Amino acid sequence: MAEDLEDTIRNNADGPKRARGDSGEMEQHSLSEQIAVDRYLNSKQAIKNGLGVRMSKLVPPGAS
Repeated sequence: MAEDLEDTIRNNADGPKRARGDSGEMEQHSLSEQIAVDRYLNSKQAIKNGLGVRMSKLVPPGAS
């Protein structure tokens, strides 16, 4: 999945942002938006794999 996403980002960066023709007009998301989505998906995958940061409060026994 990560390789497919990297390929998609690379292909979108190589192509034009906006294209207009007889059948209509097409515009892709900006590269900064695509990178933000890639970072978001990578962070979700890291959390699933247990690589995320977890915050917890430790309370020793007998400390009431």
